[in-house]
Amino acid sequence: MCGIVAYIGKKLAQPILIEGLKRLEYRGYDSAGVALLGGGSIRIKKTSGRISALEDVLDEPNAAETFGIGHTRWATHGQPNTVNAHPHLDCTGKIAVVHNGIIENYGTLKTWLQNEGAHFASQTDTEVIANLIGYFYAKADSPEEPMNSEPQTKFEWAVQRALQELSGTFGLAIVCSDFPDILIGAKKGSPLILGVGDNEFIMASDASAIIEHTAQAIYLADNEMVTVTPDGFHTKTIENITISKELRQIEFSLEQIELGTFPHHMLKEIFEQPKALATCMGGRIDPQNNRIKLGGIDSYLRDLTRTKRLILTACGTAFHAGLVGEFLFEHLARIPAETEYASEFRYRNPIIEDGTLVIAISQSGETLDTLSAVEEAKERGATVLGIVNVVGSSIARATDAGVYLHAGPEIGVASTKAFTTQVAVLTMLAIELGRRRHIRSDQAGKYIEELSQIPDKISQILSQSDHIKQIASENMDQENWLFLGRGFNYPVALEGALKLKEISYIHAEGLPAAEMKHGPIALIVDGMPAVFIATAGPQYDKIMGNIAEVRARGGKTIVVATEGDENIKQHADHLITVPFTPEILQPMLTVVPLQLLAYHAAVLRGHDVDKPRNLAKSVTVE
Repeated sequence: MCGIVAYIGKKLAQPILIEGLKRLEYRGYDSAGVALLGGGSIRIKKTSGRISALEDVLDEPNAAETFGIGHTRWATHGQPNTVNAHPHLDCTGKIAVVHNGIIENYGTLKTWLQNEGAHFASQTDTEVIANLIGYFYAKADSPEEPMNSEPQTKFEWAVQRALQELSGTFGLAIVCSDFPDILIGAKKGSPLILGVGDNEFIMASDASAIIEHTAQAIYLADNEMVTVTPDGFHTKTIENITISKELRQIEFSLEQIELGTFPHHMLKEIFEQPKALATCMGGRIDPQNNRIKLGGIDSYLRDLTRTKRLILTACGTAFHAGLVGEFLFEHLARIPAETEYASEFRYRNPIIEDGTLVIAISQSGETLDTLSAVEEAKERGATVLGIVNVVGSSIARATDAGVYLHAGPEIGVASTKAFTTQVAVLTMLAIELGRRRHIRSDQAGKYIEELSQIPDKISQILSQSDHIKQIASENMDQENWLFLGRGFNYPVALEGALKLKEISYIHAEGLPAAEMKHGPIALIVDGMPAVFIATAGPQYDKIMGNIAEVRARGGKTIVVATEGDENIKQHADHLITVPFTPEILQPMLTVVPLQLLAYHAAVLRGHDVDKPRNLAKSVTVE
């Protein structure tokens, strides 16, 4: 869960690397560093802390250094200090590596390398990669390790040999002082792309570090590597089989990842939700014919209609979207559904029978737990669909078919517009399967018509941001909160609690409202905030009873209710309203006030909402 960037071209490398690292900082911000090549040597600068701390220790850019690699770290092996910061050198000082991922057999390799005379300065698994490459580099001309007959440098050969010994995941950028015009990248389980510009190349963990320089890129697949020189690049497998890669257009612009007038990416992305949803649904809903058209799965729809059982698998916010999907598929399509944490799925011997459909949900499309669940489901014979945001991502490639969110880039670590667009895609798929299996066409048409109005209704909710900020200011000092909902709004309660935990560091629990009195009601003390989602629906009277239970014990109620509900006012210490929409569509509305509540609470408490402590955007390690 780190960000790597590399540059080779004719410009000064240092400022390009620093700019790229700033765009990747949401992937990790424990420490950072760069390795710059010029004059036949590698110059490394690194430090603990954020990119700004690295800038403080950098020298002035050197005109000879037009080639380099950089890294921003989220620590796994070893504390987040300067010694453990990347880049890492091998013990000869010739090989430098930056790494995103985890090497599972690093302990065994480290012991073996130490016995071979290598020494280590850090606690990281990455230093093992550098020393392993260095070991094979030294052996390249020896009879016991003959190089392949294919034409390649001994640097390339040493990298290939080392990669074949690694177990785990990696996105790598590697340089060697003996070959000051060669950059090597490699991928397995962690994202890596190569931007192809005009006489320059930029390698990075994702396109945000590339888009300012070029909109053309190649996306490496697992067990592939790329060798780059100022004159071009070639790709092959780590077994040295030459492959060709197609240049692809990066789907977003530089403007989309800039803050503009917003103070934080998270707030910008909350306010982008109407546009993101309109784009997500654009061309996919057909109110005139009461149909949904999801091009990525069109050829599978007849088979999907015969689905006997549905498993949705995801992590974090995407898991909560999956829970909404579970309720949607059972309600509209009458398909038995369950939602599984991807991190547990492959470890519990899941039952996959004929007719089982698995849907994997991930914003980045690189979440390693979810990718592993996809591979497990496919191995057991399931049809697997993906719902992801990032085009060309690992999950998009690994699944049988899928649907892109088209939400635009999401930079804030705490996911917002990805959740609402994930729910929108699940809703569209459930409506279409429902129309084919269970509900009348005119009923589907009503849902489609209501769905088309969701973006405008979210815009109305966003106008209450200042009001929600005031609610946050009056409750932000409370260290324990409850979030309570029923039916389709139970997953929203979970998501609201997660948002508050992620960025404000307030302890929060999300619960089905009826479960409160089966234990958690013991937590309620005078002044404790309890956030209720009490919108119009079949369980409205029941949740009113739950509100009364909290108020009777001194809890403070923050209630999200439907516009025009006069009755609710006397039961709410704080009231936030949302426009009316059918219950099955409510999660896309009711989550928005909770996103704003968490955002404002975190800012008022003085936290960096875009880079919350201990978290990174794309979880590419187990």
